[in-house]
Amino acid sequence: MFHEIIRGMATTLKHAFKPPVTIMYPDEKRPVSNRFKGRHALKRYDNGLEKCIGCALCAAACPADAIFVEASENTDEVRYSPGERYASTYEINMLRCIFCGFCEDACPTQAIVLERDFELSFYDRASAIYTREMLLDPVPAGSEPTPRKTEPGVFTRAIPNMEDPR
Repeated sequence: MFHEIIRGMATTLKHAFKPPVTIMYPDEKRPVSNRFKGRHALKRYDNGLEKCIGCALCAAACPADAIFVEASENTDEVRYSPGERYASTYEINMLRCIFCGFCEDACPTQAIVLERDFELSFYDRASAIYTREMLLDPVPAGSEPTPRKTEPGVFTRAIPNMEDPR
């Protein structure tokens, strides 16, 4: 009996003087893996137009039904994206999202990207719904914000290497 107590105390003393393995999280952050999928972001082109065309393929691909997309028509007076439509409503319920990345894979314009931000916390359910404005990247320097007025037929110049359909 006394032998087991001494052996247990020796194990405790052996580990007591080793440096801790714990990382002091808020002060010290570990780098995340390259394959990590975190908070969503809606991307823009270099000229400031939004990449999302409101096709809702991301919502169709989402197994958790966490994405809601409602599309509206672009006009020459009010243009958000280079296509015919844009996502007037884009919401992601982060409480439902399983961060699988299917939305990213389904997007034809690479508008939705799962970035590396993992610090997502909410005080209530309403703040867990990320809207289009919360997800959009800021406007690049030297470009106009959306919506903007464009000349008729000029929207095809927004995407590099896109031919005018006429």
